[in-house]
Amino acid sequence: MNFIRSDAVAKIRQRLDHPVIDGDGHLIEFYPLVRDLLVEEAGESVAQRLDLMMDGSVLFRQLPRDQYRGLGAFRYTWWGFPSSIALDRAAAIAPDLLYARLDELGIDYALLYGTASISLMSSEDEELRRAGVRAYNRYYAEVCHGHRDRMEPVALIPMVTPDEALAELEHAVVELGHKVIVMNGIAFRPIPGAEDVRGARWIDTLGHDSEYDYDPVWARCQELGVSPTFHHAGLGWGSHVSRQSYAYNQIGHFAAAGEATCRSLFFGGVPKRFPKLRFAFLEGGVAWALSLYAGILGVWGKRNREAIEHLNPANLDRAQLRELLQKYGAKGVTERLDRLDQGWLFLNDPDDPGGSRDEFAESGVGGPEEIEEIFARQFYFGCEADDPMNALAFAKQINPRGAELQAIFASDIGHWDVPDFRDVLPEAWELVENGALDEAQFRAFTCDNVASMLTATNPDFFKGTAIEGSL
Repeated sequence: MNFIRSDAVAKIRQRLDHPVIDGDGHLIEFYPLVRDLLVEEAGESVAQRLDLMMDGSVLFRQLPRDQYRGLGAFRYTWWGFPSSIALDRAAAIAPDLLYARLDELGIDYALLYGTASISLMSSEDEELRRAGVRAYNRYYAEVCHGHRDRMEPVALIPMVTPDEALAELEHAVVELGHKVIVMNGIAFRPIPGAEDVRGARWIDTLGHDSEYDYDPVWARCQELGVSPTFHHAGLGWGSHVSRQSYAYNQIGHFAAAGEATCRSLFFGGVPKRFPKLRFAFLEGGVAWALSLYAGILGVWGKRNREAIEHLNPANLDRAQLRELLQKYGAKGVTERLDRLDQGWLFLNDPDDPGGSRDEFAESGVGGPEEIEEIFARQFYFGCEADDPMNALAFAKQINPRGAELQAIFASDIGHWDVPDFRDVLPEAWELVENGALDEAQFRAFTCDNVASMLTATNPDFFKGTAIEGSL
């Protein structure tokens, strides 16, 4: 078959002097092959447990509504794959076909994440999780063989424990040769005393206040030259738990998950301890990141280790306070000044319960310039092509300290929000047509940012690829 660019794609590509790198495309796994690989890894009984996960929609429909909360059930993704265009569905399943269509789509190089596999990384069934991840990573290496000059499959690294993550890093990166990894950015932990209640879980975000020390994992990533990326769903926690509407649950859930991990890594001091690493938070856009960045700067300004003393109850002139209240307080106040200390500990405890007064100590940052450095240099944010808020990453005139965050172009091909693969590049280009981005910024969005994320940890990442020498 011959695949010809649309006029829209052709016109855009004529304007560009750089490659287009898709920072987040998707494969739809061919389950029969994955299942056979899983049987090889762990046997038929484990494969049958994966069958139950794959058929989860049937089980969901059978649940009595009054049991949803205790089981942690919610309305999950349904009708999530392209169906009206069989060519697109086939391209998401068959890397051979997608490879043949890249020029048609206007894409020179693509990172390809999994689909069904991503949720497996958070499964509470350890045997299934570990064997399943291994089977999927074998699957990606096998089906993309011969095409990695233009497409790089992304290996799964489960982060439920550091030991598990380290074992799969060795298998996926060292043994199978994967160059890109994706991690679950959160791990669900049972609440002590409620272990048997499936819906009773707290969220470990892998950095600050984590159950484990993940520094050995970050150190090994740095040694292997792979940048941690996070593609975790926020479905099923926080406010994304509707029993009736997937649309209600879907909006903002990737942003919620990315924000949780990003905030945790920052406050946990991970980027400061591993300055060579780059971290990408995918599919949630960049607006949440700017809000987080601005929020951290604002809190730093008022609650860093020096500024917090302005709030120290010990500094309050109690005599003057009593005098002022005696003079200006309402009658009901002045009559009760002998009870001034009643309720005094609410938000005013001089003993500062619960931890250090320097709540930024673990982060390792010493000022606003270091906060900006982390957000503008070490953090990357996956932005789908049709999101008009992508332009905010480049809006130096409104971003705190004039920062420009590193948004990376993400097609999300293979999923429901891309009705036609051929429209992805034109949708991204609309920001240029509308004057929200100039062409230099579009280059950063669709090429330079994702390239810098990959080469910062692995300078030879693009060696031997079709775009070597064109960056």
